[in-house]
Amino acid sequence: MKSTTNEGSAAVQSRVITQRVACEWRRAYVLAADPKRLPDWASGLAKSALVPHGDHWIVRTPESGDARMRFAPRNDFGVLDHWVTPEGVPEVYLPFRVIGVGPDACELQFTLLRQPHMDDAAFERDAGWIARDLQSLRSLIEAD
Repeated sequence: MKSTTNEGSAAVQSRVITQRVACEWRRAYVLAADPKRLPDWASGLAKSALVPHGDHWIVRTPESGDARMRFAPRNDFGVLDHWVTPEGVPEVYLPFRVIGVGPDACELQFTLLRQPHMDDAAFERDAGWIARDLQSLRSLIEAD
């Protein structure tokens, strides 16, 4: 799947990674939107607890040390977008949604945007890591 920005810049490769969850979407959203729960399921992003720091959070990542994180404000639409800025690297946008698909079912949808420095192997590795993290989030939500 390819997309381009409105400014006409070069195409950016993207992949939507989904996970079905047996849970009403608002309940799933509450757990997934809690930055304090991120280390419980997002092994690709949070190696330790997030520490609040003004309008953002500080997180220890598994690959690039400390990073700044900010999150979309709480909302009634299931938007869980977040932005991560590892030390010395431009901010990375991570689109993430919880979508209701039935009375007791929702879908987690994470869009992986290929970063300029990523080769094919890194893009595939990140996609697999995100899929595993979404499975962990599903297990956490369904057990809650």
